[in-house]
Order: sequence, then structure tokens, then C-alpha cells
Amino acid sequence: MQLRLAKEPAEGLYIAESSKVLRRAIDAGHVPRSFLLAPKWLPDLADVLARFPSVPSFVAPEATLEAITGFHLHRGALAAMHRPAPLPLADVLASARRVAVIEDMVDHTNLGAVFRSAAALGIDAVLLSPRSADPLYRRAVRVSMGSVFQVPWVRLGAWPDALAAVRRAGFTLAALALVPGAVELGVFPARGQERLALMLGTEGEGLSSGALTEADVALTIPMHRGSGLAQRGRGRRRRLLGVPVRRRRAARALASQPHLR
Repeated sequence: MQLRLAKEPAEGLYIAESSKVLRRAIDAGHVPRSFLLAPKWLPDLADVLARFPSVPSFVAPEATLEAITGFHLHRGALAAMHRPAPLPLADVLASARRVAVIEDMVDHTNLGAVFRSAAALGIDAVLLSPRSADPLYRRAVRVSMGSVFQVPWVRLGAWPDALAAVRRAGFTLAALALVPGAVELGVFPARGQERLALMLGTEGEGLSSGALTEADVALTIPMHRGSGLAQRGRGRRRRLLGVPVRRRRAARALASQPHLR
């Protein structure tokens, strides 16, 4: 995996797995380099292959695909895609009101779930620290169900200095952290913030001291016994992001997944 992590971004490619993810990538304007699929997926992807007649298409039995890729292909279809050009931070922030800032999240499954949650909850963009996982890594793309193609994202430069550019764009930097003086989500006036950047840290240690120093405010989600009270904590987080509370069904569905915690 480490070889792929270094090789794919450097060579301007990523892998899209499954016909659904592949279609979403193409609908987002991404261009395929080549296709690799099992025979049974030819009818399902016939229209996609017809759109790109000059792109090489390789068909092989599932056993051969597994031997080539090193893993079992549940969906039987892969495509090597051209990686899109990075988006300029200023352009992404210009029209955004709510963004998620991710520091050093290294698990691709978690990152994919973050993008899926961001898409569901109306987050305008995701900003990543330099050491965060690659949103276009195969597993992140698959877990996000293609949301990484829908939610604009930017990998920031020097960390945590790059957060100053987010503040200059008019955003309040709110760090989710268990630190002295942290404000409960139910108390923080999220709707009164014209522009809000919610900062979340790595899976183990949370936000670094450097990131916390850049934050304008630290926020905490009160934890209580009982699922009902825990659900209220999730409701507070949705209010922090400026998402209407009426979206409770979507939040309950997402609550069963590893998402913005």
C-alpha cells in the first residue's frame, strides 16, 4: 500500500473501483486511463466504454483480476483514472460557509466516511493537512461512495501555518478538542458565524498543539449515558455546522458509520 500511496499521486493517477464509483468519477469530469473488468460487468459498463473508445479496456476472469490486483474484487470493475489538478484554496473558500479541516487523519476508511458525511450534511469543502490520507486512494473513494468527487477538497501546505489563510478568508476556526476552557456545542452560537471551519484531529491523539494554537475557539461534545442523550450530542454538532435539525434521519443513518468524531 505504501508504494501505491507514493506512486499514484506522483504519477497523476488514482484507481476507481466498482461501476457506481466509476460512473460518479466520470460524471464529475474525471477522465479514465484504462479499464480492467470481469466479463460479467461488460453489459453494465457498455455505455461507459463506448464513451471512451480510445481508452484501453482489459477483460479477464475474476481469478486473474485478483492475481493482478492482490485483492478480491467484489464489484469486478476497476479503472485507472487521471488525477484532477489540485483546486486553489482561495477559489474553494470564496463561496464556502462551512468547511471541515482534517489534521493527519491517516485511515482511508475514516476519511472516506468523513467525505460521505460532509456530502450528506452540506459541508462546502474539506481541507486536509499535508499528512492526511489521500481522498482518492481506492478505499477512501469506495467508502465515500464517490463523495470525494462531489465535495471540493484541498490539501493545505505548511502546517499549521496554512490555517492563517483560512482565517484571512473570514472563517472562525473551531477546534473539536478536550481542552480546558472548551465551549459546549450547545452553547456555541454556530448559526451566528457567517463562516465556520470545524477542525478535527487524527484518530489517536486528536488535534496537535500547533493546530490548537491557531484555533479561535475550542469546542467539546458533552457525553452522557444513554443513547438518547448521545443523539442530542450529534444534534448539537449538526447545529454547529449550520445544518437544519430536521435532517435527523440522515444523521441516524450516518451515526452507524465511522464519521466525524
